[in-house]
Amino acid sequence: MPRIAYNNHDAAAFEATRHIPDQGLAAWRDAVTRHLDPRPGTRLLDLGAGTGMWARAFTDWYDNIDVIAVEPSEAMRARCLHPQVLAGDAANIPLAGTSVDAAWLSTVIHHVPDLTAAAWELRRVLRPGGPVLIRSAFAGRHHGITLFRFFPEAIRVLNTYPSVDDVEAAFATAGFTTVSFEQVPQTTAPSLREVAANIRREAHTPLQLITDDEYATGLTRLHHAAQNESGPIIDALDLLVLR
Repeated sequence: MPRIAYNNHDAAAFEATRHIPDQGLAAWRDAVTRHLDPRPGTRLLDLGAGTGMWARAFTDWYDNIDVIAVEPSEAMRARCLHPQVLAGDAANIPLAGTSVDAAWLSTVIHHVPDLTAAAWELRRVLRPGGPVLIRSAFAGRHHGITLFRFFPEAIRVLNTYPSVDDVEAAFATAGFTTVSFEQVPQTTAPSLREVAANIRREAHTPLQLITDDEYATGLTRLHHAAQNESGPIIDALDLLVLR
């Protein structure tokens, strides 16, 4: 089972707080473009698409590409911004074999119960040589993410996520090898004050899985800092690319 099932309450919180404006994603656009090489007719699988922020971004960024969103949560699918969203998960992708040119997984790898099964399923649906682009916070790699500054207790949750080595080993069984690994910055919010005003525990798996007291303590830290700090919030997540 995934760590969080994303019921209606969770999905609403995710939709309200986890969508990043396009101008905050400039570095991600550059990184994706380097590895995807999108052309008219490119078919891109957005696996674990959530409420469709990335599917919408891809269709805005690139002309005449076909983005297919796949999402297991019915509540997430109901809120998806992308019109082409299918029910499915990493072990059961509802697409024909060799039918997509690339696959994108954003902050979803820690919800996948069987990474090896997912790797083989992606191998099945990808055309030969197609890349898998995995955007994630991996175990042991919290330093670029603002959330963990105020909720350090959540680092223990992050450290139960797959590591980069775990993902590489699982995907190697299906013949994938790593072609790139980099940190990519994003402007998550215009200010810490806005983060404090809008944070929703239900939208963040690591916050859901710490105790109520730990969450309350972290929230106090966040609100205190928001009174004294200014400037945009720049986070950096990892991009692992395999072929």
